[in-house]
Amino acid sequence: MHKVNKVSDLRTIIRAWRSAGQSIALVPTMGNLHAGHLCLVTEAKKKADRVVVSIFVNPTQFGAGEDFESYPRTEYEDQTALNELGTDLLFQPEVSELYESDAKTVVSVLELSKRYCGASRPGHFDGVATVVCKLFNMVQPDVAVFGLKDFQQLTVIRTMARDLNIPVDIIGVETVREQSGLAMSSRNGYLTTEEKIVAAKLYQSLSIARDCILAGQLSFQEIECNALLFLRESGFKPDYFNVCRSGDMQSAIETDKDLVLLAAARLGKTRLIDNIYFSR
Repeated sequence: MHKVNKVSDLRTIIRAWRSAGQSIALVPTMGNLHAGHLCLVTEAKKKADRVVVSIFVNPTQFGAGEDFESYPRTEYEDQTALNELGTDLLFQPEVSELYESDAKTVVSVLELSKRYCGASRPGHFDGVATVVCKLFNMVQPDVAVFGLKDFQQLTVIRTMARDLNIPVDIIGVETVREQSGLAMSSRNGYLTTEEKIVAAKLYQSLSIARDCILAGQLSFQEIECNALLFLRESGFKPDYFNVCRSGDMQSAIETDKDLVLLAAARLGKTRLIDNIYFSR
């Protein structure tokens, strides 16, 4: 596995692969890799001749008071796991390599970036869209692979690529869950043993809501209110619980068929997100 931290070295390797007629897949990550990330790499290997994984804890998507400095960094373990999977190239740049000190350009996906997680984390999705756009420009992949756990993030990235005419096939991979149903996340490491048991109820709230919708038992508003109450009674501080159209993430109405349920809540010091999407 090649490991580089300079854009120039990355491009030299990519150029050689392109000259050999090889296709390229990109898996952008912030490191602290778990089984969910490794599933993305496995899927990428099926889609292209060469796989590039980036590890970059992106400062522009962290807000004031968030966990940029304390975000878990496990470089040795990450490199070992990627090497064992047969990753072709690990790109692990410093902040100064990706951002000029006087950088003035920000990529912003209007409206979509201000809802849900964007409402409570102002500027977060601008940071995501900007860094992913930069990575797309650097790697110029044929395919990019992301997890569906971050459903809003994936929608933002797909919209950005469409609007900017970036020729990349963006693939979403199903959420990998622990046995309890808890979606795997790097931030799960912040949870205490007791909190981890409670954390599984976030997915439970989504499952209950989905089943109620499929059974036609309650209105969407009632389902959202019941889910928020369930989360509070379970020990969470809910941020939001919304029934949305999966296509554009607008609030759903009763006649919509393709739905996504989005939830975010704090448990102790940890902010958790999850979703379920389905058709009826």
